[in-house]
Amino acid sequence: MKNRPIRLLELNGDAEHRGGVHGAAFHSEIRRYTEERVRLASNGTWAGRPATTADAIALAQKTLEAHRRYDADLYEEMDAMARAGGISVPEAVIVGGFTDFVDIVRAAGSSSVPQEDDCTAVIVPDDLARGAGWLAQTWDMHDSATEHVVTLQIATPGAPAALVYSTVGCLGQIGMNEAGIAVGINNLTAANGRIGLTWPFVVRKALKQTSLDDALACVLEADLAGAHNYLLFDDAGNGFNIEAMPGYRAVTKLDGRPLVHTNHCLDPEAKMREAIRPPDLQASSEARLETANRILDGLGEIGEADLIALMREPDAICRRSEPPYHTESAGAVLMQPRSGRVLACWGVPADNEFEEFKV
Repeated sequence: MKNRPIRLLELNGDAEHRGGVHGAAFHSEIRRYTEERVRLASNGTWAGRPATTADAIALAQKTLEAHRRYDADLYEEMDAMARAGGISVPEAVIVGGFTDFVDIVRAAGSSSVPQEDDCTAVIVPDDLARGAGWLAQTWDMHDSATEHVVTLQIATPGAPAALVYSTVGCLGQIGMNEAGIAVGINNLTAANGRIGLTWPFVVRKALKQTSLDDALACVLEADLAGAHNYLLFDDAGNGFNIEAMPGYRAVTKLDGRPLVHTNHCLDPEAKMREAIRPPDLQASSEARLETANRILDGLGEIGEADLIALMREPDAICRRSEPPYHTESAGAVLMQPRSGRVLACWGVPADNEFEEFKV
């Protein structure tokens, strides 16, 4: 589908109200999306081992205390969304934190390789972007997720307002707040998934902060269930990339060149904690990393148009669904903390226009 605008939802007030916005207006869609995510989590493709629906929900149930302990307010919001949407709280963990959750399923007994592969992300330093750098990325996922993409305009007491790119039923995936902190992600694949916290909580808690150091602490201190890569960038031009594995973090600070990441670990110790991936998915991640680095290194000054073109690059980065994995670029986001500008598109970036938002 081409030229479909991203649905914008405004989330204001307490957790109960926010849950209503998440759920009441979209309750049937949340249930439908949840059913698909639970199916994918338990059918053996994404996790690398089959499990029953009951097994998957029982594992998700065991993570609830870790989510509550990390951020009680976000837990209340997830609970309110689940009740409004007619799903259970464990199902809300699965639909929101799917790619971390399948690391738990895999660790519970798998000898097979998973089918995970998502996202190409880059931080462009201020000095290469006329003094106002960017965090930009595609969001690649199983094609069944694309129709559920939304943006959330979040205003809650005691925290900066934020614009968050997400899917229905998920607290947040990518975003920027009014304090000038932007958060992006790439999925990684852990061999040592465990009962713990899923990544949307980390994204949303980081966006509640007013300093980059505090946002970084949200990533470093999280008791993670699965592997994810986090990118942080602020309006002073500071940035970090964090390969976050359960029990280990590898932090790279932004320097004078673009910082690019895809879906495989670059840090030697983090590599040792990765699950074995299918060779073609590993090749895809490596090709996207090489392509993005080559294109960006070939530019002098990097602007908005250059990054949109990068998100639309047809040979490696902008992906279209095909068997056997059915992964596609379900959208893309450009965030410029210094100006507060966010440009985002729904669906395959090559087929859709970017819309501008302001935090």
